[in-house]
Amino acid sequence: MFPPRFDYERPGSLDAALAALADEGAIPLAGGHDLIPLLKARERDPETVVDLSGLVALRGVERVAVDDVDGPVERLSIGALTTDADLLDAEPAGVDALLDATAAVGDAQIRNRGTVGGNLAAAHPASDIPAATVAADATLHLAGPDGDRTVPAEAFATGDHETVREGDELLTRISVPLDPDAGGAYARETHPSTGYAAVGVAARLRVVDGAVTDPRVAAVGLRDAPVRLAAVERELDGADAGTPVDSVADAAARAGESVDEPVREDHVVSADQRRTLLPTCAEDAVAEAVARAVGREGVVA
Repeated sequence: MFPPRFDYERPGSLDAALAALADEGAIPLAGGHDLIPLLKARERDPETVVDLSGLVALRGVERVAVDDVDGPVERLSIGALTTDADLLDAEPAGVDALLDATAAVGDAQIRNRGTVGGNLAAAHPASDIPAATVAADATLHLAGPDGDRTVPAEAFATGDHETVREGDELLTRISVPLDPDAGGAYARETHPSTGYAAVGVAARLRVVDGAVTDPRVAAVGLRDAPVRLAAVERELDGADAGTPVDSVADAAARAGESVDEPVREDHVVSADQRRTLLPTCAEDAVAEAVARAVGREGVVA
């Protein structure tokens, strides 16, 4: 199908991009993997497409020190227009789940064009990166005509292709806490038709004195927005990391307790199938996160 007719702008600065988006009917274009198909299907009918590819200031990956109540803490700052491939090439330490999830996105061609921020802003219910940002307790930074604001990753997506971002705002960067002792991972079952995740689970946790602490586990593909698996987190908290097999399996078995009805389904993967896949994905992600954290603490598993 052919997309509708629209005007096109390619601003060279953030201020110019925000000014362009202030016009009614303007929508942003990042990597284009979500927007272009929607345009072709006539599910979007913008007056103006604002191409963000000229905003070089919104690219790059760096470690930054941020003042906290307990003193300076280190975070990873990812420009929203950083491509998936560039994030993987940077290989930043301390964001295992995010790297796993980014590597799961599409194929090499898609990762070379797609952006981390675009992936989050598109808010596809089965996209991988949102699960990892929720598990990592990341913060999303938005810029708009009223200034800058921050949103926890957990609160950003509100539904199928819906977020708290206003139409005249842009996601500018993603800030992820770094902890040298933490371990994370992402595991998924791929939808055989779409290539997205039928179910995907991201986990991040620490191991202190041989026990799991501060676990965060999130899933995608089940509801219209990422879901925290609180029952898994409660079961994991304090678990013995030296003998993780039973504790991880017990925690993963409770994954479904955190997912309210209705669960997403289509003509290929039913809601019951997704619920069946969920504990396996949760166990795979949590087991790998524990193994990585154990290796960093020096515990003998």
